[in-house]
Parts: sequence; C-alpha cells; structure tokens
Amino acid sequence: MDMRPIGVFDSGLGGLTAVRALWKILPEENLIYFGDTARVPYGGRSRETILKYARQDVRFLRSFDLKAILIACGTVTTTSLSTLQAENDLPMVGVVEPTCRRAAAVTKNKRVGMIATPASVRSGAYGAALHRLDPEIQVTEKACPLLVPLVENGRVRPGDVVIETVAREYLEPLRQTGIDTLILGCTHYPLLTDVIAGIMGPGVELVSAGEESAFELKRMLKARGLRADENRRGESEFFVSDRAEDFEHLASLFLQEDLHHAARRIDIERY
Repeated sequence: MDMRPIGVFDSGLGGLTAVRALWKILPEENLIYFGDTARVPYGGRSRETILKYARQDVRFLRSFDLKAILIACGTVTTTSLSTLQAENDLPMVGVVEPTCRRAAAVTKNKRVGMIATPASVRSGAYGAALHRLDPEIQVTEKACPLLVPLVENGRVRPGDVVIETVAREYLEPLRQTGIDTLILGCTHYPLLTDVIAGIMGPGVELVSAGEESAFELKRMLKARGLRADENRRGESEFFVSDRAEDFEHLASLFLQEDLHHAARRIDIERY
C-alpha cells in the first residue's frame, strides 16, 4: 500500500480527460495535476522545445513526493517519453502504447486512423507502435493543429459551426480511406467525441488516449505494489502556469462535472 500521490501533466487542460478516467478507474489515488496553460499548445513546437518544457513540468511535479507520473500529453509522449524515463527514477506512463494496443485489438479491417498534434504525427510513434503490434495494420495519420486551441476555448459542442467546419476538414479525408478505428491521439480530443463520431459515422470505433493510459497506470501500480488503500477516496490538487481564475469553468468542461477545486498558479520557468 502506497499513499503517495500520482503526478499528471499536460500542455494545457486536455489531460483532465485522463484525470476524469483516473477518478473512475483509480478513485482511491491522490492526484496532482499540472496544466501548462501559459505555453499551450506544445504540438507546433520543435522537439527540443517540447523536451525542455516537459523537463520543467516533471521537475515541478517531482517537488512533491510522487510514486508515479502519467504523461497525459500525446505530444510529450511521442517526442520525449524515453528521455524522461531515462532521466528519472520514477515510473512513468505515456499515452501511446496503451492506446495502440486497444486500437489493434478492436480494428477488424486493419485500417486505423490517428489524429494528433503536428509534433506527434512527425514523430511517427503511433504508427511504429501499431506496426510492432500487427505489421498488417495500415495506419493513416492526420495532424490537426487547430483542435487543441479550439478545445481550450470551449468550442466542443455539436452544432458549433467553427469546430464542426474545422473537424470536418481534417476528418473527411480519413473517413474516405475506409478506416474502422480512429485513435484520438491527444487528450484534448475526447471532448470532441460527439463531433468526431458525427463526422466519422457509426462504423468507426474511437479510441481515447486518456482512458487507455489510465488503465495502463492501474496495471503498472498493481504490478509494482504501489496501489493506495482501496477503501478510501483520493484527493486531487490542480496547478496551472497561467491564469488560475479561468480554471474552474474550463476544468468542469473537461471533467464533465461541476468542479469546486481552485487551481494554483505556479511559475514554471523556475523549474
């Protein structure tokens, strides 16, 4: 039994979709969340800049006595996970491997699509992971640079002409390839599930990076004997690098329930 908290971070608030999954899958665990809202999105940055930011995020979280870190950011996972794991003596889980395992398991025609930030697509990490699992899988990847800022601004509902137009432009070419599975390779994207499903149609299974990584974290904690007391309810703390005043409203959107937690602003450049 290990009562130390789990650290979770993302380039913004998209990683709160992973927090929502953790609340359901590991309700007994204490969580410390950091959203780098001052520098969101990471997806259009260079690999070197993303690694610099990710190192600062990890250093901040490690100022707490953590037992594990969930990198709830597809961009950081695809570009920096192996480096961060090598530099830290702390278990770290990313979003790519568990998400690809799920996609490989559910596809029937072995045609899988993946949408993510430009940096994640450039890395080729999702395609490589899928081909390791099943060399016969055909992967079609699409960078969607406008989705993260739109989600961070609350443009997520079906019927919103802005998000509908942008999403359709990105997704229609994928739909025409005949994929039967679509990886939502950024933890912001589950908020667009209804929009995406409406465009892709009922024959396409959507796989969420945040949810699958939460299941992976549960397996890892159990294997290492790091689970908390299952007869308790965990607590969550939230930190951001920009205005904390905007957190509660947007966080309620991401978590899909009313939130009464205040976030604290920290100066991430100090780390």
